[in-house]
Amino acid sequence: MFCNQCEQTQNGTGCTEIGVCGKDEDVQSLQEILLYGVKGMAAYAHHARRLGKTDDGVNAFIEEALFSTMTNVNFDLDSLFELVLECGRQNIRVMEMLDEGHTGRFGTPTPVTVREGTLSGPGILVTGHDLVDLAELLEQTAGTGINVYTHGEMLPAHSYPELRRHPHLAGHFGGAWQNQVWEFPLFTGPIVATTNCILIPPESYADRLFTTRMTAVPGGTRIPDGDFSPVIERARSCDPLPEQFIRESTIGFHHRTVLQAADQIVDAVKSGAIRRFYLIGGCDGAESGRSFYTDLARATPEESIILTLGCGKYRIRDQEFGEVAGLPRLLDMGQCNDAWGAVRVAQALAEAFGCGINDLPLEIVLSWFEQKAVAVLLSLLALDIRGIRLGPEPPAFVSPRVFDLLQERFDLKLIEPAPPAELVQLGV
Repeated sequence: MFCNQCEQTQNGTGCTEIGVCGKDEDVQSLQEILLYGVKGMAAYAHHARRLGKTDDGVNAFIEEALFSTMTNVNFDLDSLFELVLECGRQNIRVMEMLDEGHTGRFGTPTPVTVREGTLSGPGILVTGHDLVDLAELLEQTAGTGINVYTHGEMLPAHSYPELRRHPHLAGHFGGAWQNQVWEFPLFTGPIVATTNCILIPPESYADRLFTTRMTAVPGGTRIPDGDFSPVIERARSCDPLPEQFIRESTIGFHHRTVLQAADQIVDAVKSGAIRRFYLIGGCDGAESGRSFYTDLARATPEESIILTLGCGKYRIRDQEFGEVAGLPRLLDMGQCNDAWGAVRVAQALAEAFGCGINDLPLEIVLSWFEQKAVAVLLSLLALDIRGIRLGPEPPAFVSPRVFDLLQERFDLKLIEPAPPAELVQLGV
Protein backbone atom coordinates (compact mmCIF):
# COMPACT_ATOMS: atom_id res chain seq x y z
CA MET A 1 0.00 0.00 0.00
CA PHE A 2 1.22 3.51 -0.78
CA CYS A 3 1.24 6.32 1.75
CA ASN A 4 -0.51 9.49 0.57
CA GLN A 5 1.29 11.54 3.21
CA CYS A 6 5.00 10.87 2.75
CA GLU A 7 4.83 8.98 -0.57
CA GLN A 8 6.59 5.98 0.88
CA THR A 9 5.56 2.34 0.63
CA GLN A 10 3.96 0.96 3.76
CA ASN A 11 5.47 -2.02 5.53
CA GLY A 12 2.19 -3.19 7.06
CA THR A 13 2.41 -1.26 10.34
CA GLY A 14 2.92 2.21 8.96
CA CYS A 15 5.26 3.99 6.60
CA THR A 16 8.85 2.93 6.11
CA GLU A 17 9.72 6.48 7.05
CA ILE A 18 7.50 6.65 10.11
CA GLY A 19 9.44 9.58 11.50
CA VAL A 20 8.62 11.66 8.42
CA CYS A 21 4.83 11.61 8.62
CA GLY A 22 3.97 9.51 11.66
CA LYS A 23 0.86 8.18 9.90
CA ASP A 24 -0.82 4.90 10.81
CA GLU A 25 -3.17 2.67 8.80
CA ASP A 26 -6.33 4.15 10.31
CA VAL A 27 -5.41 7.69 9.27
CA GLN A 28 -4.61 6.44 5.80
CA SER A 29 -7.84 4.43 5.69
CA LEU A 30 -9.99 7.47 6.46
CA GLN A 31 -8.07 9.57 3.95
CA GLU A 32 -8.61 6.95 1.26
CA ILE A 33 -12.33 6.70 2.05
CA LEU A 34 -12.49 10.49 1.75
CA LEU A 35 -10.58 10.51 -1.54
CA TYR A 36 -12.79 7.83 -3.07
CA GLY A 37 -15.92 9.60 -1.84
CA VAL A 38 -14.80 12.93 -3.27
CA LYS A 39 -14.02 11.29 -6.61
CA GLY A 40 -17.52 9.82 -6.79
CA MET A 41 -19.09 13.10 -5.74
CA ALA A 42 -17.05 14.97 -8.36
CA ALA A 43 -18.42 12.66 -11.07
CA TYR A 44 -21.99 13.45 -10.04
CA ALA A 45 -21.15 17.16 -9.72
CA HIS A 46 -19.76 17.10 -13.26
CA HIS A 47 -23.06 15.72 -14.58
CA ALA A 48 -24.99 18.33 -12.60
CA ARG A 49 -22.80 21.17 -13.91
CA ARG A 50 -23.51 20.10 -17.46
CA LEU A 51 -27.17 20.64 -16.60
CA GLY A 52 -26.48 24.12 -15.18
CA LYS A 53 -26.48 23.09 -11.50
CA THR A 54 -23.57 24.09 -9.25
CA ASP A 55 -23.10 24.86 -5.56
CA ASP A 56 -20.30 26.99 -4.10
CA GLY A 57 -20.45 25.07 -0.83
CA VAL A 58 -19.86 21.78 -2.62
CA ASN A 59 -16.94 23.22 -4.57
CA ALA A 60 -15.40 24.63 -1.38
CA PHE A 61 -15.72 21.27 0.37
CA ILE A 62 -13.95 19.45 -2.47
CA GLU A 63 -11.01 21.85 -2.09
CA GLU A 64 -10.92 21.44 1.68
CA ALA A 65 -11.25 17.65 1.54
CA LEU A 66 -8.39 17.27 -0.92
CA PHE A 67 -6.28 19.72 1.09
CA SER A 68 -6.82 17.62 4.22
CA THR A 69 -5.16 14.61 2.56
CA MET A 70 -1.93 16.41 1.68
CA THR A 71 1.37 15.64 3.35
CA ASN A 72 1.58 16.61 7.01
CA VAL A 73 -1.84 18.24 7.29
CA ASN A 74 -4.16 16.00 9.29
CA PHE A 75 -3.35 13.04 11.52
CA ASP A 76 -6.47 13.30 13.70
CA LEU A 77 -8.93 10.42 13.44
CA ASP A 78 -11.91 12.32 14.82
CA SER A 79 -11.65 15.23 12.38
CA LEU A 80 -10.97 12.89 9.45
CA PHE A 81 -14.02 10.81 10.39
CA GLU A 82 -16.13 13.97 10.41
CA LEU A 83 -14.75 14.94 6.97
CA VAL A 84 -15.79 11.52 5.68
CA LEU A 85 -19.35 12.08 6.90
CA GLU A 86 -19.35 15.64 5.57
CA CYS A 87 -18.48 14.18 2.17
CA GLY A 88 -21.68 12.17 2.44
CA ARG A 89 -23.69 15.28 3.35
CA GLN A 90 -22.24 17.24 0.45
CA ASN A 91 -22.95 14.35 -1.92
CA ILE A 92 -26.62 14.47 -0.90
CA ARG A 93 -26.67 18.05 -2.16
CA VAL A 94 -24.94 17.00 -5.39
CA MET A 95 -27.45 14.19 -6.03
CA GLU A 96 -30.26 16.64 -5.30
CA MET A 97 -28.82 19.07 -7.87
CA LEU A 98 -28.47 16.31 -10.42
CA ASP A 99 -32.08 15.26 -9.88
CA GLU A 100 -33.17 18.89 -10.31
CA GLY A 101 -31.13 19.15 -13.48
CA HIS A 102 -32.47 15.94 -14.97
CA THR A 103 -36.12 16.67 -14.24
CA GLY A 104 -35.79 20.32 -15.20
CA ARG A 105 -34.42 19.50 -18.62
CA PHE A 106 -35.98 16.15 -19.41
CA GLY A 107 -39.18 16.14 -17.32
CA THR A 108 -40.18 13.98 -14.36
CA PRO A 109 -39.69 10.26 -15.06
CA THR A 110 -42.84 8.18 -15.27
CA PRO A 111 -43.33 4.42 -15.55
CA VAL A 112 -42.79 3.14 -19.08
CA THR A 113 -42.45 -0.25 -20.77
CA VAL A 114 -39.12 -0.60 -22.57
CA ARG A 115 -38.47 -2.97 -25.45
CA GLU A 116 -35.21 -4.88 -24.97
CA GLY A 117 -33.44 -6.08 -28.10
CA THR A 118 -32.85 -4.49 -31.48
CA LEU A 119 -34.76 -3.50 -34.61
CA SER A 120 -33.48 -4.23 -38.09
CA GLY A 121 -31.35 -1.46 -39.53
CA PRO A 122 -28.48 0.80 -38.43
CA GLY A 123 -28.13 1.56 -34.73
CA ILE A 124 -25.97 3.26 -32.10
CA LEU A 125 -25.54 1.94 -28.54
CA VAL A 126 -25.03 4.42 -25.67
CA THR A 127 -23.61 3.37 -22.30
CA GLY A 128 -22.59 5.22 -19.14
CA HIS A 129 -24.57 7.80 -17.17
CA ASP A 130 -24.61 11.14 -19.01
CA LEU A 131 -28.13 11.94 -20.21
CA VAL A 132 -26.97 15.19 -21.84
CA ASP A 133 -24.79 13.19 -24.23
CA LEU A 134 -27.73 10.95 -25.05
CA ALA A 135 -30.00 13.96 -25.65
CA GLU A 136 -27.48 15.57 -28.00
CA LEU A 137 -27.03 12.31 -29.89
CA LEU A 138 -30.79 11.90 -30.27
CA GLU A 139 -31.08 15.42 -31.68
CA GLN A 140 -28.26 14.84 -34.15
CA THR A 141 -29.62 11.48 -35.34
CA ALA A 142 -33.22 12.67 -35.77
CA GLY A 143 -34.46 11.89 -39.28
CA THR A 144 -31.39 9.85 -40.24
CA GLY A 145 -33.04 6.43 -40.01
CA ILE A 146 -30.53 5.41 -37.33
CA ASN A 147 -31.94 3.96 -34.12
CA VAL A 148 -30.40 4.68 -30.71
CA TYR A 149 -30.29 2.08 -27.92
CA THR A 150 -29.36 2.34 -24.25
CA HIS A 151 -27.01 0.07 -22.34
CA GLY A 152 -26.28 -0.36 -18.63
CA GLU A 153 -26.98 2.73 -16.52
CA MET A 154 -28.58 4.47 -19.51
CA LEU A 155 -31.72 2.32 -19.17
CA PRO A 156 -33.52 4.95 -16.99
CA ALA A 157 -33.33 7.44 -19.89
CA HIS A 158 -36.48 5.89 -21.37
CA SER A 159 -38.52 7.13 -18.40
CA TYR A 160 -37.82 10.83 -19.09
CA PRO A 161 -40.56 12.39 -21.30
CA GLU A 162 -38.19 14.67 -23.24
CA LEU A 163 -35.91 11.78 -24.15
CA ARG A 164 -38.52 9.19 -25.06
CA ARG A 165 -40.34 11.67 -27.34
CA HIS A 166 -37.68 10.73 -29.88
CA PRO A 167 -39.17 7.77 -31.77
CA HIS A 168 -35.72 6.49 -32.69
CA LEU A 169 -34.84 5.91 -29.04
CA ALA A 170 -35.68 2.36 -29.96
CA GLY A 171 -35.01 0.31 -26.86
CA HIS A 172 -32.42 -1.18 -24.56
CA PHE A 173 -29.64 -3.66 -25.28
CA GLY A 174 -27.54 -5.54 -22.74
CA GLY A 175 -27.00 -5.50 -19.00
CA ALA A 176 -24.45 -4.22 -16.49
CA TRP A 177 -21.13 -2.65 -17.44
CA GLN A 178 -18.98 -5.75 -16.89
CA ASN A 179 -21.01 -7.67 -19.50
CA GLN A 180 -19.83 -5.42 -22.33
CA VAL A 181 -16.96 -7.80 -23.13
CA TRP A 182 -19.44 -10.24 -24.66
CA GLU A 183 -22.38 -7.90 -25.35
CA PHE A 184 -20.59 -5.23 -27.38
CA PRO A 185 -19.23 -7.69 -30.01
CA LEU A 186 -22.86 -8.74 -30.63
CA PHE A 187 -23.90 -5.15 -31.40
CA THR A 188 -22.77 -4.43 -34.96
CA GLY A 189 -23.10 -0.65 -34.80
CA PRO A 190 -20.96 1.99 -33.06
CA ILE A 191 -20.94 2.29 -29.27
CA VAL A 192 -20.74 5.56 -27.34
CA ALA A 193 -19.35 5.47 -23.79
CA THR A 194 -20.28 8.65 -21.95
CA THR A 195 -18.72 8.19 -18.50
CA ASN A 196 -16.90 5.70 -16.29
CA CYS A 197 -17.73 1.98 -16.41
CA ILE A 198 -16.09 1.44 -19.77
CA LEU A 199 -13.60 -1.39 -20.29
CA ILE A 200 -10.55 -1.30 -22.54
CA PRO A 201 -11.91 -2.74 -25.80
CA PRO A 202 -10.54 -5.75 -27.64
CA GLU A 203 -9.94 -5.50 -31.38
CA SER A 204 -13.35 -7.01 -32.06
CA TYR A 205 -15.07 -3.67 -31.45
CA ALA A 206 -12.36 -1.07 -30.64
CA ASP A 207 -12.80 0.63 -34.01
CA ARG A 208 -16.52 1.06 -33.26
CA LEU A 209 -16.08 2.47 -29.73
CA PHE A 210 -16.40 6.22 -29.19
CA THR A 211 -15.97 8.07 -25.89
CA THR A 212 -16.96 11.56 -24.74
CA ARG A 213 -14.92 14.29 -22.98
CA MET A 214 -12.73 12.84 -20.17
CA THR A 215 -13.68 9.25 -20.98
CA ALA A 216 -11.02 7.66 -23.20
CA VAL A 217 -9.62 4.20 -23.91
CA PRO A 218 -6.81 2.86 -26.12
CA GLY A 219 -8.13 2.00 -29.55
CA GLY A 220 -11.30 4.08 -29.21
CA THR A 221 -12.18 7.42 -30.77
CA ARG A 222 -12.73 10.38 -28.45
CA ILE A 223 -15.55 12.89 -29.05
CA PRO A 224 -14.51 15.93 -26.95
CA ASP A 225 -17.01 18.52 -28.14
CA GLY A 226 -20.47 16.95 -28.48
CA ASP A 227 -20.24 16.59 -32.28
CA PHE A 228 -21.43 13.04 -32.95
CA SER A 229 -21.07 13.18 -36.73
CA PRO A 230 -18.20 10.61 -36.70
CA VAL A 231 -20.48 8.21 -34.80
CA ILE A 232 -23.33 8.78 -37.25
CA GLU A 233 -21.01 8.21 -40.22
CA ARG A 234 -19.74 4.99 -38.64
CA ALA A 235 -23.31 3.78 -38.04
CA ARG A 236 -24.06 4.17 -41.74
CA SER A 237 -21.06 2.04 -42.70
CA CYS A 238 -21.57 -0.75 -40.16
CA ASP A 239 -23.55 -3.91 -40.80
CA PRO A 240 -27.22 -3.36 -39.97
CA LEU A 241 -28.59 -4.82 -36.77
CA PRO A 242 -30.94 -7.81 -36.94
CA GLU A 243 -34.48 -7.82 -35.61
CA GLN A 244 -34.22 -9.27 -32.11
CA PHE A 245 -36.77 -9.20 -29.30
CA ILE A 246 -35.57 -10.26 -25.84
CA ARG A 247 -38.20 -9.01 -23.42
CA GLU A 248 -40.12 -5.99 -22.17
CA SER A 249 -39.57 -4.38 -18.81
CA THR A 250 -41.20 -1.59 -16.82
CA ILE A 251 -39.01 1.14 -15.35
CA GLY A 252 -39.43 4.77 -14.28
CA PHE A 253 -40.38 4.66 -10.60
CA HIS A 254 -38.78 7.99 -9.80
CA HIS A 255 -39.20 9.14 -6.21
CA ARG A 256 -41.86 11.66 -7.25
CA THR A 257 -43.85 8.90 -8.93
CA VAL A 258 -43.54 6.63 -5.91
CA LEU A 259 -44.52 9.43 -3.53
CA GLN A 260 -47.67 10.02 -5.55
CA ALA A 261 -48.69 6.53 -4.39
CA ALA A 262 -47.63 7.21 -0.79
CA ASP A 263 -51.18 7.05 0.59
CA GLN A 264 -51.75 3.76 -1.22
CA ILE A 265 -48.52 2.36 0.20
CA VAL A 266 -49.28 3.58 3.72
CA ASP A 267 -52.76 2.05 3.61
CA ALA A 268 -51.28 -1.23 2.35
CA VAL A 269 -48.80 -1.29 5.24
CA LYS A 270 -51.53 -0.56 7.76
CA SER A 271 -53.70 -3.34 6.35
CA GLY A 272 -50.81 -5.80 6.31
CA ALA A 273 -50.77 -6.17 2.52
CA ILE A 274 -47.22 -4.76 2.51
CA ARG A 275 -45.11 -5.81 5.46
CA ARG A 276 -41.52 -5.16 4.42
CA PHE A 277 -39.38 -3.06 2.05
CA TYR A 278 -36.03 -3.98 0.55
CA LEU A 279 -33.57 -1.66 -1.15
CA ILE A 280 -31.39 -3.98 -3.23
CA GLY A 281 -29.06 -2.28 -5.68
CA GLY A 282 -25.82 -0.39 -6.00
CA CYS A 283 -22.79 -0.86 -8.20
CA ASP A 284 -22.37 -4.24 -9.89
CA GLY A 285 -19.16 -6.10 -10.62
CA ALA A 286 -17.84 -9.39 -11.93
CA GLU A 287 -16.28 -10.95 -8.83
CA SER A 288 -17.86 -13.90 -7.04
CA GLY A 289 -20.39 -13.45 -4.27
CA ARG A 290 -22.80 -11.20 -6.15
CA SER A 291 -25.35 -13.98 -6.55
CA PHE A 292 -26.28 -13.05 -2.97
CA TYR A 293 -28.40 -10.19 -4.30
CA THR A 294 -30.24 -12.44 -6.73
CA ASP A 295 -30.84 -15.05 -4.04
CA LEU A 296 -32.08 -12.45 -1.60
CA ALA A 297 -34.53 -10.93 -4.10
CA ARG A 298 -35.91 -14.38 -4.88
CA ALA A 299 -36.34 -15.10 -1.17
CA THR A 300 -38.25 -11.90 -0.36
CA PRO A 301 -41.85 -12.55 0.73
CA GLU A 302 -44.77 -11.72 -1.53
CA GLU A 303 -45.96 -9.12 1.00
CA SER A 304 -42.93 -6.92 0.28
CA ILE A 305 -41.71 -4.26 -2.15
CA ILE A 306 -38.21 -4.20 -3.64
CA LEU A 307 -36.66 -0.85 -4.55
CA THR A 308 -33.69 -1.03 -6.87
CA LEU A 309 -31.30 1.37 -8.59
CA GLY A 310 -27.84 1.52 -10.13
CA CYS A 311 -26.40 -1.23 -12.27
CA GLY A 312 -26.88 -3.57 -9.31
CA LYS A 313 -30.45 -3.88 -10.59
CA TYR A 314 -29.21 -6.27 -13.26
CA ARG A 315 -28.70 -8.91 -10.56
CA ILE A 316 -32.43 -8.99 -9.84
CA ARG A 317 -34.45 -7.50 -12.70
CA ASP A 318 -34.65 -10.59 -14.91
CA GLN A 319 -37.17 -12.32 -12.64
CA GLU A 320 -40.89 -11.88 -12.26
CA PHE A 321 -41.96 -10.52 -8.87
CA GLY A 322 -45.60 -9.80 -9.60
CA GLU A 323 -47.62 -7.19 -7.75
CA VAL A 324 -48.61 -6.32 -4.21
CA ALA A 325 -51.42 -3.95 -3.20
CA GLY A 326 -51.85 -2.90 -6.83
CA LEU A 327 -48.17 -1.97 -7.24
CA PRO A 328 -45.31 -3.81 -8.94
CA ARG A 329 -43.21 -5.53 -6.30
CA LEU A 330 -40.01 -4.43 -8.09
CA LEU A 331 -39.70 -0.65 -8.46
CA ASP A 332 -36.75 0.46 -10.59
CA MET A 333 -35.90 3.95 -9.33
CA GLY A 334 -33.15 4.79 -11.82
CA GLN A 335 -29.41 5.35 -11.85
CA CYS A 336 -27.01 5.05 -8.91
CA ASN A 337 -27.31 8.80 -8.27
CA ASP A 338 -31.04 8.29 -7.68
CA ALA A 339 -30.21 6.76 -4.29
CA TRP A 340 -31.18 10.19 -2.96
CA GLY A 341 -34.68 9.54 -4.32
CA ALA A 342 -34.89 6.25 -2.44
CA VAL A 343 -34.01 8.11 0.74
CA ARG A 344 -36.75 10.65 0.01
CA VAL A 345 -39.27 7.81 -0.21
CA ALA A 346 -38.02 6.34 3.07
CA GLN A 347 -38.22 9.75 4.75
CA ALA A 348 -41.80 10.24 3.54
CA LEU A 349 -42.85 6.82 4.85
CA ALA A 350 -41.18 7.53 8.18
CA GLU A 351 -43.05 10.84 8.44
CA ALA A 352 -46.35 9.11 7.59
CA PHE A 353 -45.83 6.58 10.39
CA GLY A 354 -44.38 9.07 12.86
CA CYS A 355 -41.09 7.23 13.22
CA GLY A 356 -37.49 7.40 12.06
CA ILE A 357 -36.10 5.74 8.93
CA ASN A 358 -34.32 3.21 11.12
CA ASP A 359 -37.67 2.18 12.63
CA LEU A 360 -39.20 1.28 9.26
CA PRO A 361 -39.50 -2.37 8.13
CA LEU A 362 -36.74 -1.59 5.63
CA GLU A 363 -33.64 -3.57 4.72
CA ILE A 364 -30.87 -1.85 2.73
CA VAL A 365 -28.54 -4.28 0.98
CA LEU A 366 -25.99 -2.65 -1.33
CA SER A 367 -23.35 -3.89 -3.72
CA TRP A 368 -20.30 -1.70 -4.15
CA PHE A 369 -17.48 -1.54 -6.66
CA GLU A 370 -16.14 1.95 -7.33
CA GLN A 371 -15.97 5.55 -6.16
CA LYS A 372 -19.58 6.57 -6.85
CA ALA A 373 -20.72 3.68 -4.66
CA VAL A 374 -18.49 4.99 -1.86
CA ALA A 375 -20.04 8.47 -2.18
CA VAL A 376 -23.57 7.03 -2.02
CA LEU A 377 -22.75 4.91 1.03
CA LEU A 378 -21.30 7.94 2.81
CA SER A 379 -24.49 9.86 2.06
CA LEU A 380 -26.59 7.13 3.67
CA LEU A 381 -24.32 7.11 6.72
CA ALA A 382 -24.45 10.91 6.92
CA LEU A 383 -28.24 10.55 7.23
CA ASP A 384 -27.61 8.21 10.18
CA ILE A 385 -29.17 5.24 8.40
CA ARG A 386 -28.20 2.12 10.30
CA GLY A 387 -28.04 -1.58 9.60
CA ILE A 388 -26.94 -1.31 5.96
CA ARG A 389 -25.52 -4.51 4.54
CA LEU A 390 -22.61 -4.08 2.14
CA GLY A 391 -20.77 -6.49 -0.12
CA PRO A 392 -19.85 -8.79 -1.59
CA GLU A 393 -16.35 -8.09 -0.22
CA PRO A 394 -15.25 -5.60 2.43
CA PRO A 395 -13.51 -2.57 0.93
CA ALA A 396 -9.76 -3.20 1.12
CA PHE A 397 -9.08 0.44 1.99
CA VAL A 398 -11.11 0.27 5.22
CA SER A 399 -8.84 -0.72 8.10
CA PRO A 400 -10.13 -3.10 10.80
CA ARG A 401 -10.35 -0.30 13.37
CA VAL A 402 -12.21 2.04 11.02
CA PHE A 403 -14.63 -0.75 10.11
CA ASP A 404 -15.18 -1.36 13.82
CA LEU A 405 -16.02 2.34 14.19
CA LEU A 406 -18.54 2.12 11.33
CA GLN A 407 -20.11 -0.98 12.86
CA GLU A 408 -20.30 0.61 16.30
CA ARG A 409 -21.84 3.87 15.10
CA PHE A 410 -23.97 2.72 12.15
CA ASP A 411 -24.37 -1.05 12.61
CA LEU A 412 -22.78 -1.49 9.18
CA LYS A 413 -22.70 -5.16 8.21
CA LEU A 414 -21.23 -7.32 5.48
CA ILE A 415 -23.48 -9.63 3.48
CA GLU A 416 -23.60 -13.30 4.36
CA PRO A 417 -22.95 -16.25 2.02
CA ALA A 418 -26.70 -16.92 1.96
CA PRO A 419 -29.59 -14.53 2.64
CA PRO A 420 -29.90 -14.29 6.45
CA ALA A 421 -33.25 -15.41 7.77
CA GLU A 422 -33.87 -12.08 9.49
CA LEU A 423 -33.77 -10.32 6.10
CA VAL A 424 -36.71 -12.25 4.68
CA GLN A 425 -38.93 -12.50 7.73
CA LEU A 426 -42.19 -10.62 7.68
CA GLY A 427 -42.97 -7.95 10.19
CA VAL A 428 -43.62 -4.26 10.67
